[in-house]
Order: sequence, then C-alpha cells, then structure tokens
Amino acid sequence: MDKRKNTKNNSKERFLVAGIALVMQVFWVIYQVKWINDIYPITEGLSHFLALMLVIRIYGKHTNAAMKIPWMVLLLIFPITGLILYSIFASRISKYAVKRRFKYIMDKLYQYLYKDDDLLADLKESEPDIYGQVHYISKIGRFPAYNQGQVTYYPDAKLGVEAQKEAMRQAKKFIFMEYHAIEDSVSFQEIEEILVEKAKEGLDVRVVYDDVGSLVFIDKSFRKRLEGEGIKCRVFNPIGPILNVFMNNRDHRKITVIDGKIGFTGGYNLADEYFNLVNPYGHWKDTGIRIEGRPVDSLTLMFLEMWHASKSTKKINEDIKALINQWEEEGTETETEETCQGLQSDKNIIIQPFAENPLKEELLAENAYMNMAKNARDYLYITTPYLLIDDNMSEELSSAAKRGVDVRIVTPGIPDKRIVYKMTRSYYGGLARNGVRIYEYMPGFIHAKQHISDDKTAIIGTINMDYRSLYHHFENGVFMHNVDCIKDMRADFEHIFDQSYEVTDKYASGRSTSLRIVQCLWRFVAPLM
Repeated sequence: MDKRKNTKNNSKERFLVAGIALVMQVFWVIYQVKWINDIYPITEGLSHFLALMLVIRIYGKHTNAAMKIPWMVLLLIFPITGLILYSIFASRISKYAVKRRFKYIMDKLYQYLYKDDDLLADLKESEPDIYGQVHYISKIGRFPAYNQGQVTYYPDAKLGVEAQKEAMRQAKKFIFMEYHAIEDSVSFQEIEEILVEKAKEGLDVRVVYDDVGSLVFIDKSFRKRLEGEGIKCRVFNPIGPILNVFMNNRDHRKITVIDGKIGFTGGYNLADEYFNLVNPYGHWKDTGIRIEGRPVDSLTLMFLEMWHASKSTKKINEDIKALINQWEEEGTETETEETCQGLQSDKNIIIQPFAENPLKEELLAENAYMNMAKNARDYLYITTPYLLIDDNMSEELSSAAKRGVDVRIVTPGIPDKRIVYKMTRSYYGGLARNGVRIYEYMPGFIHAKQHISDDKTAIIGTINMDYRSLYHHFENGVFMHNVDCIKDMRADFEHIFDQSYEVTDKYASGRSTSLRIVQCLWRFVAPLM
C-alpha cells in the first residue's frame, strides 16, 4: 500500500511539473506575440486577419461541426490566443513529421496482412449491408476480414486476465503486450512473473505502455526494472516539460499477442481497479475477448506499429514475416466447454480486428459504429463509460430508434470523472426524446466498450463513445458477424440491463431553462475534453 501511495505521489509530482512547464510555455508564446503587437500595431491587425482567415478555413473543412465551433468561437473572441493554441493542438501541419513516421511504419507492416478478395466478393452477393461495413474497414483501415478463427467472450475482466495469464504460460516464441495503463501493483505482479520466466526461457517478450495512461500507476524505475529482467519495454509518447504537439494523442489500445496464434483485447487495462481489487467507483464492469487463428495477425501488426512508433529509429530492422502467419505451423489449443468459440473456416462468419489512428482524417471507429446503427433491424445495444458524441452519431442513433430499432445505451451509475459524467448526462435528453433508451449501471462503473445488434453483429474493444476515443486516441476494436460468442454477449447485456436503472423517461421530459443552458455549455466544451 505504501509503495502504491509513493508511486502515485511521485507520478503526480512529475505530472504537475510537466503541466506547469507546458502552461508556462504556452503563456510565454502568447505574451511574446502580444508584446510584439503592442510595439508594432500592424502585427495586431495581421493577427486578427489571420484569425479570420483561419475561421473561414475551419468552416470550410470537411469535419464535424462540433469540432469546428469551439475553435471558431475562440479565434473570433481571442484571435491571438486562438491562433497559437490551434497551431499547437489542431493544425495538421504541426504533426506532419509524426504522420510521415506512422505512414512509413504502416506501409512497411500492413503489406504482410493476408487479404481474401473472394471473401469480399461472396459477402457482397450474400449480405450487402455487412459487405459495406467490412469493405469500409478493409479499405480505410487496411485491416482485412477473416472467415476463420475462434473467439471467446469474457463477461468479466477477471475471467479475461486469468485466461490471458494461462495462455501466456504456454507461450513458445513471443509475448507482445500493449496497454494504455499498467499499474505496478497486485494486478501486474503475476503477469510480470510470467514475463520474466518466459524471457529467461529465451522468448521475445515486449511491453508497450502509454506514458499518460500509466502516469499515476508507475514511476520511472518501472521500465528499468522490466528491462533488467529481460523484458523489452517502450513508453509511447512520453510526456515532458517541453511542448509537444503530439502529446494530446494517446495510445488507448489494449492488446496481448501470444506466439502470433492467440490474441486478447477488450476494455480492461492492467491495473487493480479493473479487476475489483480496489473499488473507488463501486463494482467495475469490464469485458474482453480471446481470438485464435489468422485474425491474430492484425493484432500483431497493431502492436508492432506502436512498438516501432515508440522509437526514434526510422528503419524497421526486424523480420516481420517471422512474426505473422504463425497459425499455419500448428493448431492452437482448444478452449474448455465453459468458453464460447466462433465457427472455424466458415464463409458465413466475419472476424475483423481494426485500429483507429487519430493522425488520419477519416474517423474509422465512429463510422464503424454508425454503420452498425444504420444496418440494425431489431435492436442495437451499447455499453460505454462516457457518452460525448457529435451530431452525426446522435442523428444515426436517433434515426435507428425512430424506425423501430430498440436502441439502448448503458452508462455508469457511479462516475470516475464527475465533470465528464455531467457532460455524459447532458446528451441523454436529446437521445431519449427521439426514442433511445438510456440506462445507468447501478452497481458502479461500467467500462466495457461494446455494440451488439440483431444477435448477429458486434464490435468490442477499447473505443469509448467520446471525442477522445473517436478523434484523438489510438484505439483498437474487433468487428464480428455470425460469430457464436455474440450470443454470450447478448446474454451478458441482459444481465447488465437487470442490474441497471432506466432513466429514459426522466431525461425525455422537459428541462428548466437554467439546466438547458448548463447542458448546452457542457456539450460546447465536450469536443475539447
């Protein structure tokens, strides 16, 4: 307990120092520009002119209005401050080098993924709606669909991580782990022991974690300790006192790959609260899946993308072919009868892991979610810890409800972030008045991120229904169609509904003028959170 407390204190100090330094740099730049404007009045006029031109440029961009309006208002009211902040946090030019780096990595890696054109052709004839979703993810995200493999659904993070550890113990070649947050505590202790043992056996053991996501959970000695134990370790996008335009884009993915044959993903990080070892927000509800077979190749390359992006070396100096197509060598172990498996080598199933890259203008994850709403016929069930959505998503969900689809969204009953929770609730009214049913998970905090429709189609992974996940973070998910474990997801949803309280009628009714104004303000700033 003392170690956990000391780690958090050290991390808070580091975050505070970095935060103060960054704020001081921004204010220093603003001050310098204003100082120049005071000395040379012509520059002030130029600043206002540039701000106006930028407002026109933003207005003409093919992006969502919710992302445009806050910047436009800021530029019009505070032109100098707006110009500087926009150039730091929102300009594509400021991230040119990072984008070029990621493009190089992706071009090198994703050429190795197997693509089945016959599968797409058959799907276009048999199920055109599903073909549209699969084709979109394949074309825009460069992630192919597979009609062979096995998927196991875990309705509890504890079940998922225990299965994960058991699979790690059986590893023969490599273990790759990529997580937004890792806590140097009980939840990671046994995992670390397994990783150390496998490293001693000569396996290629690698860990990537996001610096901000893990900031309050570990200290600087954590990485050195892992490397001293033979575990290769990299930190994604380290935060520091020097202003970095890329610092707003975090690695929110959660991936474990074992021998290229077995992969795990879902909503849970490797920290105590995810497994209810501590309960700061009541019962923590999270879910995950295990994938076996060829679809694991996509998870492997997602990991390798972030692994190489976390190092400054430009060239990729490793044999990628040696890390994929491992499923061809020998079969993987089958699961026990307690788990559910998708059909293997069946042309009717689709397993399609995919990743979201915020450096691209295309909103792959959001569009994949909206495509599910468009294609839903009977029902669409959603769990998300945060509900901060743009007008396009709201309209798609409302449209589905209006045409008779049973649309339900479950959010937490106990929040982990109170301000974000107020923002989440500010979206209830508009959805509820259009027929979307809203539930709050009463035992505590529901962190699972999953969509399921019509007992046939599902997406599960790391992607929240908020601006950070849909616009700013590196994410991953898995689109599934006709996979057997979807029925287990449906059963879990029914259990979730039983434990949740429906608040639809409460928020569908009229609001006071003051509440309406407050909620509008929350939604106005939501894209900037």
